[in-house]
Amino acid sequence: MALFNNSFTRTYNRLFIELADPRTNDWFLISSPVPGLTILGLYLYFSLKWGPRYMADKKPFQLQKTLVVYNFIQVIVSIWLFNEGLEAGWLKNYSWKCQPVDFSESPEAMRVARGVYIYFLAKMSELLDTVFFVIRKKERQITFLHMYHHTVMPMISWGATKYYPGGHGTLIGVINSFVHIIMYSYYMLAAMGPRFQKYLFWKRYITTLQMLQFCIAFLHSAQLLFYDCGYPRWSVVFTLPNSIFFYYLFYDFYYNAYGKPGEKKPEKEKLTNGTIIKNGHVRNDVNKMATKNGIKKE
Repeated sequence: MALFNNSFTRTYNRLFIELADPRTNDWFLISSPVPGLTILGLYLYFSLKWGPRYMADKKPFQLQKTLVVYNFIQVIVSIWLFNEGLEAGWLKNYSWKCQPVDFSESPEAMRVARGVYIYFLAKMSELLDTVFFVIRKKERQITFLHMYHHTVMPMISWGATKYYPGGHGTLIGVINSFVHIIMYSYYMLAAMGPRFQKYLFWKRYITTLQMLQFCIAFLHSAQLLFYDCGYPRWSVVFTLPNSIFFYYLFYDFYYNAYGKPGEKKPEKEKLTNGTIIKNGHVRNDVNKMATKNGIKKE
């Protein structure tokens, strides 16, 4: 037993202390994986089990003002992250081919590390998206894509903060923050009520942007296979398959919601005043049946 404890202690110290970036390792929720995993475990339990069971016999919460404020905060945080990522690196001294992590304590390096940490905290705060879906009884929104995305992104950003807070891998965070500016602006307007519905015609393009970001992430990460600047090449084992998987999930969502990209999805048949209408035309067989049964078509 003592041998097992010693082996476990050595492995734990190696993984979570020695290999960690000492600049960020003592920051809130970073030193140990236990707090973050506990939060994710509670999140999954609430979203998939306890929350729906609790809400089963209750009316859905409205939360209009809460949602407006929450989405507004997410927009502001995303704007800050997007601007910080560009100003601290990608528009100035970062290489688009291969960029190592600056592990020094220079103001520039610490600025990037703090940005990666704030990005992680933002991913944790976005777990509230699902909580709001549950208590508003929006079960259709809680898809595998939604749950996978909201579970995996906090873990990825936690690892980036703890081990490699900067460098090549931060580009996807910058692009993702830009997408979230648009996405949470949409949600904020949607939460403001029916009078803003006419401004929300661009929902489908958010999914297109999300697919585009994974294409860029794949191509950008793949450069590590050809260029060596000190950023860990083994990271492509995670980033490339994950980019493909995310793209597939978002494409599948887009196809089911809007049809094949670039094509207009046919309208479904709908019943209007007892008459089936498809694509704006009354079906002839319905007309004949109505006449036969002595029903006058309005």
